[in-house]
Amino acid sequence: MPPGRVSLTFLLVVLCTALPLSLVCGAGLGASGLSWGEVLRYLWAGVTGGPISPDQVSAYTIVWELRLPRAVLAAVVGAGLSAIGVAVQAMVRNALADPFVLGISSGAAVGANAVLIFGAFAALGLWALSAAAFLSALLAMTLVYTIARTPRGLTPLRLVLTGTAMYYGFSAVTTFMVFAAERGEAARSAMMWMLGSLSGADWASVPIAAGAVLGGIAHLAWSGRRLNALAMGDETAAALGVDAGRLRKELFLVSAAVTGSVVAVSGAIGFVGLMVPHAVRMLVGADHGRLLAVAPLAGAVLLIWVDILSRLVLAPAELPVGVLTAVVGVPCFVLLMRRRTYSFGGM
Repeated sequence: MPPGRVSLTFLLVVLCTALPLSLVCGAGLGASGLSWGEVLRYLWAGVTGGPISPDQVSAYTIVWELRLPRAVLAAVVGAGLSAIGVAVQAMVRNALADPFVLGISSGAAVGANAVLIFGAFAALGLWALSAAAFLSALLAMTLVYTIARTPRGLTPLRLVLTGTAMYYGFSAVTTFMVFAAERGEAARSAMMWMLGSLSGADWASVPIAAGAVLGGIAHLAWSGRRLNALAMGDETAAALGVDAGRLRKELFLVSAAVTGSVVAVSGAIGFVGLMVPHAVRMLVGADHGRLLAVAPLAGAVLLIWVDILSRLVLAPAELPVGVLTAVVGVPCFVLLMRRRTYSFGGM
């Protein structure tokens, strides 16, 4: 094993242990002080359907109906953003790529804000936010792909430049929608959501996002060898029998589906899709099979704890999760980049 690398098995054991412990902490920590004995009792009652006395209903609701689904959703969103970050960086062969850079997140935000502010897609009920975010993310990816493509093909540099330009364009549209909103409370909710927030999490919002994320991770893991080839360049990929153009189209669709689903439930949470793939690459190397085994777990644990901090730092008030991911992510990313042994690709 190269110097500085960590055993994949050891890392998976640590993360698989940390994830359920983090979920329990996410259910137990908050502005309302509850003992760990109470938290564990309410979690057990929720899992087994055990009885709850009338005087315990309020505390049980806090743990099982408010905090736990929020922690689960944080894990789902963190896993999804981290996995898509790995895929996008391979797709464009750029160390700075993530769903934000390609305009996917800001595109999804346009559709989601149309639902939050103007009530678009109301006929879809529970599915309205996810459907709008997915469709607008897909539209954003299609625009980026169409504009960046030339008669000679699609180059990673043009993708990044086009995605960056579209990111600012979609962000401007979203900001205009917020200022055009007639209802002040709707605009406030949209602004909070744009900065990244899991405050609206409930059990009903978990299955849609979880299904999209698990499906996306499974597809990316199955495509691990093709991603390795794509990361080495289109010519090398072709020599290895990989159709780079077709693979990019697949990645476009998967990225839009996963990003749209997580943005719909959490808003625009930045830096996770950028920082986690780099940190994991330093630990396990550049092979995408290993990366996609570790990065989703690492992103899940990270975002659970960032969400816990967002509830505790200014309790009982709450900070947007996206603010804390930037506060934590920027110095960590700078430290990673300052390491002389690090280069993109883990080589």
